[in-house]
Amino acid sequence: MADILKSITDELPKVITEAEFEAANIVVYTDNAKFFREGETQIRELVNRFKKRIELRADEKILESQEKTKEIIEKTVPVDAELTNIIFDAPRSIVVIEAKKPGMVIGKQGSVLQEIKEKTLWSPQVQRSSSIPSKITDNIREVLYANNNYRRKFLNSIGKKIYKDWTNDKKEEWIRLTMLGSGRQVGRSCILLQTPVSKILLDCGIDVASHGADRFPYFDVPEFDINEIDAVILSHAHLDHVGLLPYLYKMGYQGPVYMTYPSRDIASLLALDFIGVAYKQAATPLFSSTDIKEMVKHSVCLNYNEVTDVTPDIRITFYNAGHALGSAMVHINIGNGAHNFLYGADMKYTKTRLLDPAVTTFPRLETAMIESTYGSKNDVMPPRSESENTIIELIKKTIEREGKVLIPELGLGRAQETMLILDDAIKSGKLPQIPIYIDGMIWDINAIHTAYPDYLSQNVKNLVFQDKNPFVSDTFKRVGSAMERKEVIEGGPCVVLATSGMLVGGASVEYFRHFANNKRNTIIFVCYQGVGSLGRQVQEGLREIKMEDGENIEINLEVHKIDGFSAHAGRTELLNFVKNARPKPKKIIINHGEVSKSLDLASTIYKIEHIETNVPRNLETIRLK
Repeated sequence: MADILKSITDELPKVITEAEFEAANIVVYTDNAKFFREGETQIRELVNRFKKRIELRADEKILESQEKTKEIIEKTVPVDAELTNIIFDAPRSIVVIEAKKPGMVIGKQGSVLQEIKEKTLWSPQVQRSSSIPSKITDNIREVLYANNNYRRKFLNSIGKKIYKDWTNDKKEEWIRLTMLGSGRQVGRSCILLQTPVSKILLDCGIDVASHGADRFPYFDVPEFDINEIDAVILSHAHLDHVGLLPYLYKMGYQGPVYMTYPSRDIASLLALDFIGVAYKQAATPLFSSTDIKEMVKHSVCLNYNEVTDVTPDIRITFYNAGHALGSAMVHINIGNGAHNFLYGADMKYTKTRLLDPAVTTFPRLETAMIESTYGSKNDVMPPRSESENTIIELIKKTIEREGKVLIPELGLGRAQETMLILDDAIKSGKLPQIPIYIDGMIWDINAIHTAYPDYLSQNVKNLVFQDKNPFVSDTFKRVGSAMERKEVIEGGPCVVLATSGMLVGGASVEYFRHFANNKRNTIIFVCYQGVGSLGRQVQEGLREIKMEDGENIEINLEVHKIDGFSAHAGRTELLNFVKNARPKPKKIIINHGEVSKSLDLASTIYKIEHIETNVPRNLETIRLK
């Protein structure tokens, strides 16, 4: 077996103490301070030759002490940067510097970081602090760095698998996709990608609107063996894509999960909330906080457009999907270019207030899988301005009759979009100064949004950078306890944004219980309502409901549905995405939609674009090559 580490170290001076992998990247350690400060030119030459990311770091024994390094960082970084934390990852010779203004920590052309590096020999990394205090981001970073010895060994083990026979360019003979979930349905997204060398799981979600075994992917099939899974790739952090991921670690999976940085934080938060909801419903949770920590410990995070190998024959790149913070379409290069597959997952192909539209240009593309949540002929979205005017008018009318408005929200993405619309409406005078209450996970997810503004639309990003962060606007009031919730319920006219978006558990169900009987009140659905969910039943005209505790509730409030706010692409957007995709795929696979919508979209794409389409059922396997 060719040894890439030896090939690299043989090209360097005899001052390298160790060379190892950090997943697909390669790190070489030196105990020579002079070479550490001056060796970057040689490292760049090796990067160009081997076409791999190679990083030079100082050996632990020549590092400046942590106490002295902290002192140097605090003196070197401008006060205006607002340092919030300094974390040492000693086994990897990394110091993480957290600040509210990371650009000032970096300095012009990296001058501040370079000064810290030269004075301390630590390799500095910069992270943005959230504008809103967030326990979840603090806890995630604590988990990562409390297990830094394990992390170093774990990342090295990934690299060993990736670079096994790294010079072997054997062409793959076949590529198969098996639908373990999301085939002709919305929910439990989970797809098994197989080659003769690799087994990759794309997403691992649940169907939040279903009960029993129908909630979960089909894992009791011959194709799925948890001990043979090489990696999990997560598109984004909604429960129908990530809800069962911690359970994999409970069942013994010890491999990597690839995702964006915001998705890691939000997936952890939603998983913790999932446990909390189970306890409130007197049910046994599927997994524990220990399993969530395992998920975090095994995470490998990537930015958009960052290419990385995940197995010997699979290379991935994340592209913006426009659906939610950190949501990604996964471009998968298989067999050194033998086949290029795009897992579109959930996407939005139009600019929203919160996010830029999904990307349509890729290096190469033979097969694409796209969603069909709103894929039927009837799913043409109205213009955004029309939808915004509609929600503002509904709120105004409800407030004028002294009623309350409940907007059940997905904590990730949808809620933040609504907040931006309402904040603008109040500041521009389109809405009166009314209290807007935020309940459920939304506030914590807002905090994560403020920690990752680079993933947001240019407009929102600019507001965050200019200290005009809309997520900390005085327009919004957080509901943080049962007592505060009671005050909202018993108080005057207001708007409430609360999770869950489908009225399946969470604070929104409590507000609905108290608002439903009063005809002055209004409920506005702005996101997809899963088949069987309470939200779907109410949306379709249910007039009385027996709650889980046995209480009968009459539904007298006004019920409205506004499609134009969905974080999913409407039919026109989906057709435009296929039309504008470059290069044009030779095959389109449709998933993540109710049966009629999936078939309708597939038929239309075939007629218009003359591209082969396929709408697999769950448990079906498709051969890509």
